[in-house]
Amino acid sequence: MVLEKVTQTIDKHSLLFHFDKDEKDLKTFIKNNFVLGKSDTSKIKIDKNNFTVIYNKWLSVVKPTIAVDWKIAKITGIIDGDFYLADLLANENVTLKDKLYVLLKKDYYELDRTLDKSGFFSSKKTSFNDKQKAHLQFWNKYERTPKEEYWDYIVGRRDLLVPQDVRERKGSFFTPQIWVELSQKYLTDVLGEDWQDEYYVWDCAAGTGNLLAGLVNKYNIWASTLDTQDVDVMKDRIKNGANLLEDHVFQFDFLNDEFTKLPQLLQNIINDPIKRQKLVIYINPPYAEAANYGKSKDGVSSTKIYNRFKNTISFAVNELFSQFFTRIYSDLPNAKLASFSKLKYITASNFAKFRNYFQVDYKKGFVCHANTFDNVKGNFPIGFLIFDLENKKEISKIECDILNNEGEIEGRKTFLSVKKGEVINDWLRLFYSKIDVIGYLRFVGPDFQANTGVFFTNRPKESDLKESRVTFLSKNNVIQMCMYLSIRHCIEATWLNDRDQFLYPNDGWRSDTEFQNDCLAFTMFHGQNRISSKDGKNHWIPFTETEVNAKKKFESNFMSNFIQGNFKQESSYDLFAPEETRTTPLLFSDEATAVFNAGKKLWTYYHEQADCNVNASLYDIREHFQGRNEKGKMNNKSNDNVYSELIADLRNKMRVLAKKIEPKVYEYEFLKT
Repeated sequence: MVLEKVTQTIDKHSLLFHFDKDEKDLKTFIKNNFVLGKSDTSKIKIDKNNFTVIYNKWLSVVKPTIAVDWKIAKITGIIDGDFYLADLLANENVTLKDKLYVLLKKDYYELDRTLDKSGFFSSKKTSFNDKQKAHLQFWNKYERTPKEEYWDYIVGRRDLLVPQDVRERKGSFFTPQIWVELSQKYLTDVLGEDWQDEYYVWDCAAGTGNLLAGLVNKYNIWASTLDTQDVDVMKDRIKNGANLLEDHVFQFDFLNDEFTKLPQLLQNIINDPIKRQKLVIYINPPYAEAANYGKSKDGVSSTKIYNRFKNTISFAVNELFSQFFTRIYSDLPNAKLASFSKLKYITASNFAKFRNYFQVDYKKGFVCHANTFDNVKGNFPIGFLIFDLENKKEISKIECDILNNEGEIEGRKTFLSVKKGEVINDWLRLFYSKIDVIGYLRFVGPDFQANTGVFFTNRPKESDLKESRVTFLSKNNVIQMCMYLSIRHCIEATWLNDRDQFLYPNDGWRSDTEFQNDCLAFTMFHGQNRISSKDGKNHWIPFTETEVNAKKKFESNFMSNFIQGNFKQESSYDLFAPEETRTTPLLFSDEATAVFNAGKKLWTYYHEQADCNVNASLYDIREHFQGRNEKGKMNNKSNDNVYSELIADLRNKMRVLAKKIEPKVYEYEFLKT
């Protein structure tokens, strides 16, 4: 009896810390409680800054003990975050907010409460599979509940507790308040000071409704979302002061449901062409794609809008946000669209068919850094653009304000629309050649975001070969392939140019031999030249054996011969260039010559090493001095001080050469501003 009583007491009231997993919490607990003269115990406080940190710990400790099949629950829209909120906003293990989707009732959870036809409430229940032991011990360490002033914020940030794939599919991307306020300012600039009284607003991808914060006329605002849980959150926020009407907040699947399911007042607006002119679709839609590296996402490709428009807008239908845009354009003609989104629908060539269909009048907008959105990872711009759907104009380019992370305007940016046949990869096809292969160019999409996938190698992956992501480096297309790699890498990728497209150039480059030779020099010593003697014969050594004091003869002297003019083009690889035999050395600019000189010092130092590989490429030399970590990735630094100085000097010279090449990239229209 004593054992049973003590065991129950310990399980219910003990504070248990694990040294390996709870080190930070344990230190905090000791600091707060091991104080001279202190007799009571202070638990770890929960606030709006640490509730997500505690959630991540809850996932590993409490979630596995809840009697739920999480795979099945996820399919039906139930997420673990709702159980966490029920725990977090509880006192004595009873949830205090009755509008949450899941409620904690002492030793079980109650969820999915509905009113049946007889007027009785029914609900589902689930308990714990360990008699609530882990749950009790976990929450003993924390002071529940958080201050009431944090409740509305925490519930409103339910999106932080939604798994990434579900967020992408359902659009639960929380819009930071700074962009909410500025987007509404831009709407005022376009629609006028009294727009909130004159226009109706519908956020059809509302999530928890934060995009609507700051709007004042609640009688003209509607909010719909895919999840009933988010509807419950919005209605709970209304009780805490959110400026919305409960009857205007509802569950609606915009990509599958018919408009007849909408509230009657909203239907009246949609069905009246005059009123519809005053309808603003104000959204931050989901960003998921139908396939990610070949893996299908059912939440995208299984929608009715996908099937309805897949032949109309082609590849663009793979994006959820473009599905939203397409239905809005088709079913809500002459409305206004004000949306946050990625900008590929403006710039990408594979969205040309979408732009041919989606003809709208661009009014105004801004771009901001994607990583300012809590749940968005990546170094790219997100735009807030306002369109009038009544005036039909094909999008050829847009110009918008550039906003820094504080919301200040730092300039203007033009985004150009590109059609198929107008990108640099179309130009590259002119120079395909399989004669005298000396390596492979790995290439992907023609924008900055894909640049990390552009490199030289002499051992391409089977998957790249099967998916046509490589072409041959031939003795007959050396210059053009080096131009391609240099153009893709001489300009630093930033969040702002991430979606800029590399284009089919004008012919000015053909007579500019200095530019061509600069590109050759740049490619010889760039980190994305991953030619390795370990993967086959290395034809890319730019020096003779004598120049670098090599101990043996190289297996291939092709590149040094090519530079010195001992080269004969074997076939016509370019429709515009005849066959030729070149006997004169290439002439290099001062900047390119400086790169070669720095490279020669590095090569010479490597060949002084006792264990050097005489046929080593620059990639091999870097690997020799820098080594690789336990994951097989090349280290960034070396313990050899001489090498470190030599490689630093080479990289400095490369930066100077890159700056020289950059203006030519724009002059020959590989990029346009």
